Amino acid sequence: MPDADVASSGVAAEELKQFIERIERLEEEKAGLQGDIKDVMLELKGRGFDVKAVRTILRLRKKDHSERQEEEAILELYMQALGMA
Repeated sequence: MPDADVASSGVAAEELKQFIERIERLEEEKAGLQGDIKDVMLELKGRGFDVKAVRTILRLRKKDHSERQEEEAILELYMQALGMA
């Protein structure tokens, strides 16, 4: 019964508590960073930039060049099939 071992050992329970507390702190930091990103996006929008386009650029920059090219080729193929190109 591993659960009884964790509950009775103290060491494993304390270790688990430390992991959970670390995750909680990281979640708080993450929330703060997300707020900072939101503020930058609002500033960007206020300066006349298109937020949706910037988000697309950020998403694309995370991909490597070949992955981006493949995605663009598939998109182009689908757009041609639909008469959109």
